[in-house]
Amino acid sequence: MRISIIIDADIKSAMLNKEKEKLVALRAIKAELLLAKTSKLAMDSVISDEDENAIIRKLIKQKKEAAEIYKEQNREDLVSEELFQAGVFENYLPPQLSNDEIKAHLEGLLQEYKVIGVKDFGKIMGLASIQLLGKTDNKTISIILKTLLG
Repeated sequence: MRISIIIDADIKSAMLNKEKEKLVALRAIKAELLLAKTSKLAMDSVISDEDENAIIRKLIKQKKEAAEIYKEQNREDLVSEELFQAGVFENYLPPQLSNDEIKAHLEGLLQEYKVIGVKDFGKIMGLASIQLLGKTDNKTISIILKTLLG
């Protein structure tokens, strides 16, 4: 089922249950999806599931970065708000791979391409980023790959 349809239903539910914080987060997702649909990138006013997931991942990243900035400024009230919204956004992404699953995938790539050193980091990182798109973030891939390469 399309994320936008699920979000519409969740917005109605949040309104009925008077969940103000959740409603703010859901409206942020809805606004970003509508912007994407009306942009030049969406030719037929339709965006794919992959594009919807990319938009939500971008929102999560923005919220987490904002939370870090607020944390540095000792604004705990805003930190919790940003992290709450990021948590709401994460509910609309497909299940993410565990670190063990990512490690197993990377080990497979290392064996397949006969990688022996750090010099091939970029090559494997590029392949893994494409293959694991939407299943994890590049930061996690990079950390695990650096550990494997040593």
